[in-house]
Amino acid sequence: MNMSKKTNQLTLMSMLCALSFVAVLTIRIPLIPIVPFLEYEPKDVIILTGGFLFGPMSAVLISVIVSFIELFTISSSGIIGLIMNILSTITFVLPAAYFYKKKHNMKGALLGMILGVFLMTLVMVLWNYLITPIYMGYPREAVVKLLLPAIVPFNLLKGGINTALTLLIYKPLVTTLRKSNLITFTESETPRKRIFNLDMTLIASLLLVTCFLVIMVMKGSL
Repeated sequence: MNMSKKTNQLTLMSMLCALSFVAVLTIRIPLIPIVPFLEYEPKDVIILTGGFLFGPMSAVLISVIVSFIELFTISSSGIIGLIMNILSTITFVLPAAYFYKKKHNMKGALLGMILGVFLMTLVMVLWNYLITPIYMGYPREAVVKLLLPAIVPFNLLKGGINTALTLLIYKPLVTTLRKSNLITFTESETPRKRIFNLDMTLIASLLLVTCFLVIMVMKGSL
């Protein structure tokens, strides 16, 4: 990697870190009524975009940096919140970025994100079971009762929303960055081999609508 390209990459990664933190500051949406302390924020969309652009380890680095910034600024959960933030983000973005790097097309991106959603859900169920009783002061039996009706659907919804938003914004964002000369590598975007195309947009839109309807049903609005 030449010096100019490396400088552009570091600049863009710094911008992604800043945007991820702003996303945490400005957008916090409780998805499940019985666990209002679990809030959705779209930072993983931005971090995964970095993973698609620069590879899985870049996504991990951005995730760790943003989590530490949260720890020293806005976090009320201390080191436990740091651990949960890093685990949640990495288990989603790492498989997605890895599969996209190995199979640089729509199938690779979708497979990676689907795997990431289910891996994140599984890992967060385990870690909520282990850590939430310590952090929240709940009996472990009470936490177990929340796993299926709250923890599992929250992480599935979070992963579904992140997947849909990533599919919708990635290609327009890459186009904008290329025009701004912040990225200079060439991706295969011929009509026969588009990474994100109309099919991807339709899939993402359907997924977003489905997640929205599920949230409305769980809140008793439908």
